[in-house]
Amino acid sequence: VLEPTLFSKIIAGEIPASFVAKGEGWVAFLDINPRAEGHTLVVPVEEAQHLQNLSSQSRAAVGEGVAEVTRRLCAHFGVEDCTIVTHDGPAAGQEIPHVHVHVIPRSEADGGHSILAMFPDTPSPGSIEPDFAALAALAAELSD
Repeated sequence: VLEPTLFSKIIAGEIPASFVAKGEGWVAFLDINPRAEGHTLVVPVEEAQHLQNLSSQSRAAVGEGVAEVTRRLCAHFGVEDCTIVTHDGPAAGQEIPHVHVHVIPRSEADGGHSILAMFPDTPSPGSIEPDFAALAALAAELSD
């Protein structure tokens, strides 16, 4: 039997957390290393490392949790926008092997960046012509 993840221990009440919301199949608590004030993690009760391995019910529950947390953060901080990010596995930057979604309230000039900052060596959007043939070929492969 595998050791429960840090997040499962938080959900079980074995480790303290600052919960901001809970729902059927999900919980949300403040990140202890926030990128911005209000940075919240939405975590399914079901333990899985990758989103694709969660049950459809848990995936839906996490979506509901993200929507609720976003609503609360925007209302509290008086903003309209949030960065919503999932690092789906270790190569994608996931540090705890339990699906979780980061919800970070955003405002103009808050110092945060977009997904472009994760890939600084790629051309900036609009700087090169898209390779529509290559995109169509990949889309065909993925849709089979």
